[in-house]
Formats: sequence, C-alpha cells, structure tokens
Amino acid sequence: MAQVVGDNVHRLRNAAGISLADLAAAGGISKTTLHGIEQGAGNPTLGTLWALATALKVSLGELIEPPAPVVEVVRADDERPAVTGDAVGARLLHRIRLRGTVEVYAIEVAANGQESQAHLPGVEECLVLTGGRITAGPADAPVDLSEGDSLRFEASRPHVYRGHDERNQAVLLMLHPDPPGT
Repeated sequence: MAQVVGDNVHRLRNAAGISLADLAAAGGISKTTLHGIEQGAGNPTLGTLWALATALKVSLGELIEPPAPVVEVVRADDERPAVTGDAVGARLLHRIRLRGTVEVYAIEVAANGQESQAHLPGVEECLVLTGGRITAGPADAPVDLSEGDSLRFEASRPHVYRGHDERNQAVLLMLHPDPPGT
C-alpha cells in the first residue's frame, strides 16, 4: 500500500506541476516526510493523505487505489459483470474515470494500417471492435482483436491501427481530461 500511495502522490504531483516543497507546504508536512511517502517508505496517516489529496485537488481514492493497467483488453468471450432488464442487457467492458471530454467515433480500419503519434498527456483511447479483425494499441505492445473484443490504453504514446479483414469496424472513444486548473 505504501508503494501505491507513493507512486500515486509522485505521479499526481508531477502531473499538476507542483514542486515537492510546494506540495509539502500545502499538505502541512515536511519535505523529508513527503519525499519518504513518494519513495514508498512512509506510513502516512489518514489526515496526511487527506491533506495531500486536498492540495493535489484529487479524491482520497486517487491516492490509495492502484493505477489501472496501461493496456486493458477485454475479449468477446471474457466473463464480465452483466445485468439484464426487460429489453436491454448490459455487459461492463471498461470503467474509465475522467474529468473532461469524451469523443465517440465510428471508425473503419484499413489493412495498410496507421501509426498515430502520441496525443497529449492523459488522453486515453477505448476501442470496441464491432466487425472484422485488427491489431491496435501502443506501438511497442499492439494487441490482436476480433469482433466483440475491446481495448483501452493511454494514447499519450505512439500507437497503431491495422486491419486484417476486408471490413474492420469499431467504435472509438477518445477521452480528453480537462486541462489542469479547470
């Protein structure tokens, strides 16, 4: 738990552009204590965690929860939480926490493929393949997907899309976080 908290505090502090000294002052703790927390060597009290969360403008959960995997693949036949109503059945594919904007695209992926440059920090892509077969995801670790599979990854690094069938269709969600300070 200490390492998870330390990694989260460090990541969130850097993302917010706050120095170690400024966060320590805002949280009412010493720089040495904050450095120890970020190194995973500290055992912060709940009060300290709340103070840091407040100073970082995040929830307590963002400090104590392990980060989501960088790439999350859900196969069409994977067991996932599901509920059924009178006319609609819903199967949870991904949970994505976001403050910002979600853009939804219907896309077709050709066989010649595409290499996309990294998007801004914090941007994620979530793809649900509705037809065909593709290879997609981070350029250094692409994943083969078949109809019904889905993929979520951080798009702040180069990524690829390459189709394998005549028609390869998907729904693409691009998740753009609000800029810091909004």
